[in-house]
Amino acid sequence: MIYMSIDSITLEQLKALLSEHDSTVSNLSNAVAFLNQNLSNINWIGFYSFNYQTNQLDLGPFQGKVACVHIKNGEGVCGTATAKKEIQNISDVKKFHGHIACDENSKSELVTPLIKDSKVLGVLDIDSPITNRFSDVDQLKIKKAVQIITQVIDK
Repeated sequence: MIYMSIDSITLEQLKALLSEHDSTVSNLSNAVAFLNQNLSNINWIGFYSFNYQTNQLDLGPFQGKVACVHIKNGEGVCGTATAKKEIQNISDVKKFHGHIACDENSKSELVTPLIKDSKVLGVLDIDSPITNRFSDVDQLKIKKAVQIITQVIDK
């Protein structure tokens, strides 16, 4: 079941929104707010940036309940997406070994790495209170949104 209202027009709106500013923090903040407004049945959405000095993800702009500030590379869904440089679409987080539960209401999770010039810059993490929330179509649309977002990140 598709719960998203992200289409090609919405992706163009995201691109236009982010093209006007040079600040990475401002762009990530607006991107997460924009996606939060356009996604239904989610309870947390945010960015983690990858810190190569500490080999961990550090919390960035987000919307939702308070969150883990640091996630070690390779741990949890976000750390796994970073280590593997692959999208993690977890239909039931309780079945994911090593899941880091910041919000016990989260049932499924979609984590998409932000990769620029073969380097992981971070991840976009989206949690839902619904099991099996993210379809393959959802995953593809979020991947396209992340490609737009990654273009405006200065690193």
